[in-house]
Amino acid sequence: MTIAIADIITITMDNVRIDKYLWAIRVFKTRSEAAEACRTGKVFVNGAQTKSSREIKAGDSIEVRKGAIHYSYTVIEPVDKRQGAKLVDQYAENTTPQSELDKLIAPVETIFLKRERGSGRPTKKERRDIDRLMDGF
Repeated sequence: MTIAIADIITITMDNVRIDKYLWAIRVFKTRSEAAEACRTGKVFVNGAQTKSSREIKAGDSIEVRKGAIHYSYTVIEPVDKRQGAKLVDQYAENTTPQSELDKLIAPVETIFLKRERGSGRPTKKERRDIDRLMDGF
């Protein structure tokens, strides 16, 4: 009877690197993006900032900051192979609060001031007037 080494690794896999896991559950498009997020301090495991080589196990809590939103996940089962979008729920539970998800929907308020074509840059006085106007928003 022969057993492939890959089968043994798959069966006994209890811990997986955090960058591989975030890539496998589709939080990031590439593993290098996941590693970069860990390196720049945007990933926390159980409340502590982590390196990309940190190994996670079932039950760990992961927080990822992407832009203005803080996503939260709970590890159900560690996995190092990229999973289909429909299978992600078997490996991670998304525990992101609704208030964070609402930030995706919130309209971005911008103010656009139109200047006459050919009028050039604003003078110092005009710039101060614009700054006073913007401070009101």
